[in-house]
Amino acid sequence: MKSLKSILFAGLLVMISTGVARAQSGSAVLLVDDDRTQCPTAEFSTIQAAIDAASPGQQIRVCAGTYNEQLSIQKTVLLAADDGVILIPSGMTANANGTGGGDPIATAILVKNATGVHITGFRVDGSANGVAACAPRLIGVLFEDASGFVAHNAIRHFRLNSSLAGCQSGNAIEIQTDTGGSSQVTINDNSVDDYQKNGITANEAGSSAKIEGNTVTGIGSTSGAAQNGVQIGFGAAGTITGNTISNHLWAPCVSATQCDTNATGILIFESSGVVIGSNSVGNNNIGVFSNGDNTHIESNHISNSVVLDGVVLQSNGDVALSNSIVQSDEAAIALQGENNHIISNEFLAADIGILIGPGSTGSTHYNNQFFALLQNVVTASADAAAKQTGSTTAAAAVNSARVITPSVSSSKRVSPSR
Repeated sequence: MKSLKSILFAGLLVMISTGVARAQSGSAVLLVDDDRTQCPTAEFSTIQAAIDAASPGQQIRVCAGTYNEQLSIQKTVLLAADDGVILIPSGMTANANGTGGGDPIATAILVKNATGVHITGFRVDGSANGVAACAPRLIGVLFEDASGFVAHNAIRHFRLNSSLAGCQSGNAIEIQTDTGGSSQVTINDNSVDDYQKNGITANEAGSSAKIEGNTVTGIGSTSGAAQNGVQIGFGAAGTITGNTISNHLWAPCVSATQCDTNATGILIFESSGVVIGSNSVGNNNIGVFSNGDNTHIESNHISNSVVLDGVVLQSNGDVALSNSIVQSDEAAIALQGENNHIISNEFLAADIGILIGPGSTGSTHYNNQFFALLQNVVTASADAAAKQTGSTTAAAAVNSARVITPSVSSSKRVSPSR
């Protein structure tokens, strides 16, 4: 029979070996504290040092403090911030290259060639970025050929100084994928504001974004970069649901005939099959724009589309179903594509409910409700005929003028980020 001493010793050996195995497998939490005040037992004073030391799959807890770092993540880590964590990199430098054109990028958090990366609870502040030219392009959080989750973060102030306001730079969150690669990222419940160009962007084939429950707020009327709240473009895929997206206005866009470009709440550019549902989109030149086929737009509230339209569809096979579209300066929905379907929407306070542009064929519209409009449904050919026959009614004159302007006829009016 074994003695009690030998039993205890054997148990101790088991505990030690188990602890070593747990540490080696990455299950132990690494602790970071910039001054070791909040968390005196922290092993690291910088976040990057903890990332470099972490085993794949390991959790890193960041204690309250201010961290002046650009982070590079190229392994699976679970990065979680306590309340009071501010990541504010100063003097940012290029640490990535764009997959769409190879342009240099300076990003606060780079996730590259890694899967299952989680980033939660951070206040990511770009106000000390120090970038003094249009290049490198400025981004808050960048996933490049990588996947994971970005949740419950505040990402703000990714703008250049006022003399560089026209640069096509300054995105808060971006997902991109190189040829043959894959990026699948869930972006949920973040606060995104005070960016120069785009709030949340997913670009390139191979990228897939699930964008849900975020609050994305542009800077309002600006003559710098034409802003977009959420963009899925250039072959990327994704869903955009339950977000609040507002305040994207291009100041030089003053009328339908004087609007060389515009700002959008949601921009789908050369990407097909995107689902846009249950969002609140307000105070933009265009609420939702798509030139990608088979876009599904359902149960959104779209309001105060300044100068232009609530929804613009320049693609084929799109569906706009059960949306509430209120106060559009031009049209609630403008169509220029084939086989689109406008069903069971409610339109209030627009000049035109449904504007069917030149070349739009095979589309249907039914069960829609129209309130306080100048005209419910207008087609280009009907208005042109009315004008040619010398109709002098005020409504015909207004509608003819709007249809023959190119306000919904050219995708060059939108300004995607790439």
